[in-house]
Amino acid sequence: MAQNNSPRSKHHILVVGFMAGFILAIGATLASGYMIAATNKDSFCVSCHVMKPFRTTWTKSKHGRSNPKGLTAQCTDCHLPHDNLITYVTTKAYTGARDIVNNFIIDPFEYDWIGRTEARREFTYDASCRSCHQNLTPQGMRTAGLLAHRQYLLGDLDKRCVDCHQHVGHKDLKTEVHSYFGQKQ
Repeated sequence: MAQNNSPRSKHHILVVGFMAGFILAIGATLASGYMIAATNKDSFCVSCHVMKPFRTTWTKSKHGRSNPKGLTAQCTDCHLPHDNLITYVTTKAYTGARDIVNNFIIDPFEYDWIGRTEARREFTYDASCRSCHQNLTPQGMRTAGLLAHRQYLLGDLDKRCVDCHQHVGHKDLKTEVHSYFGQKQ
């Protein structure tokens, strides 16, 4: 069988290849957008059984479902950085992969969940807090809070939001974790 190497044939192959690549790129973009949205919900995070006590404490907190404004932050609203899309997506991919691996290698009933909260700076980001909490000096705030936030805003403190607001996203975490995993306090 003879090959057709005419310029018209090469052009046709190039156009078909370009169209196929374009369609694949659109499909990948839509699929990745869908996957990001689907994996941003607490219902996805709790699909790993070790996350159940964390979801329970989150629902009892101001960031879960227990606030007068009716707002609900999802896990990714606090536990992924919101400074830019590239950082968000790469951190999401790394964290997701790490969590999957950890689910195979750690014993959740022996793991020191409460001790891990001391490293909360690693998995809770100021940019996430600040994406919702833009006004850090609202009217009616106590003087101590105003002074601390003022120093934070001026860059005079080497602190992050979670240093002062340690348990804001998970009410009664220690009690719930110990109850769920059967660990002694």
